[in-house]
Amino acid sequence: MPQSICFILSGGLVRFMGFWWFRARELFYYLKGGRVDYGEEHSKACGHSQFGRLYEQGHYPEWDEDHPIHFVGHSAGAQVVRVLQQMLADKAFKGYENTNENWVLSITSLSGAFNGTTRTYLDGMQPEDGKTLKPICLLQLCRIGVIIYDWLDISWLKEYYNFGFDHYNITWKKVGVWGLIDCLLGNSGPFASGDWILPDLTIQGSIRLNSHLQSFPNTYYFSYATKRTRKIWGVTLPSSIFGIHPLLFIRVLQMSQWRHPPDVSPPYKGYRDEDWQENDGALNTISMTRPLLPVEHPGRFVKDDSECHPLQPGIWYYKIVEADHIFFIVNRERAGVQFDLIYDSIFERCRKHVFRKTPPTLPNQTHH
Repeated sequence: MPQSICFILSGGLVRFMGFWWFRARELFYYLKGGRVDYGEEHSKACGHSQFGRLYEQGHYPEWDEDHPIHFVGHSAGAQVVRVLQQMLADKAFKGYENTNENWVLSITSLSGAFNGTTRTYLDGMQPEDGKTLKPICLLQLCRIGVIIYDWLDISWLKEYYNFGFDHYNITWKKVGVWGLIDCLLGNSGPFASGDWILPDLTIQGSIRLNSHLQSFPNTYYFSYATKRTRKIWGVTLPSSIFGIHPLLFIRVLQMSQWRHPPDVSPPYKGYRDEDWQENDGALNTISMTRPLLPVEHPGRFVKDDSECHPLQPGIWYYKIVEADHIFFIVNRERAGVQFDLIYDSIFERCRKHVFRKTPPTLPNQTHH
């Protein structure tokens, strides 16, 4: 009987600055072991080292089709797992020709970034193309700060937080002052090549990514979309003051009021501002339900879990939860009993209702 484990991937592990493709590769080697291989062709095209960190001992080296994984991904982590599954199906890892999509038994998304977010435009991405930055914006300040942080290469700071750009070798020891200036001017480094997360978090970027990603017929998919808004006299506003984290309250308000510029082509045919007003302070609720763009994947809205049994693979079971974007990850005390309930329900579902073959017989239990 195949065995499986559950692996939780937080958006924080994906890091604020990072590219789905890189993070999926790093996650593979983190689990299987070995030195991260970003691929020779891609590495040359983007101007960084082909190889990254060495994981001498994988955290789940026996991982394969007979020992699949239940993945639980928060925010960007959910999309990273989808990219990883596609790469497994495409046999994208050199030396591992036996990979396939069935190495993933289920994917559970908590506030998953499937279809992009309008917050990227608020922070500085150009709505015209979803790729470039406005000349003066919050993201430009972040870009400068990250480049200087990596260039200084202060070891104790890197141990505290690493933005994940080590393979670009932009430290002062390797590129000097002129290399720093080159990066700041946008002529080299991850921001010049587009290998960072924000372009892929725009609606246009998510459409480009989703056009290469499938939902597979033997994998179970679950999604918890979060929101902290409600309509008052036809206007979408934050649903409360004290129920939203202080860092996100203004964001919830901003996203609920954002409108796509009328003089700019919409990101897709049929776009409507009102569809994107409900949000959790980081992502739009519609974006978190399931992959919708450019093609809507099969889905079923869930009110009561018991109504969905027996579960069917290949379908996105999604529900909408009253919570902000970090409600279920920052601390258990803030979320209270709801924190325990949601994770207990996820783990119970993985144990009892998600199977490739005949459900295993639990101790002191016989199936009829």
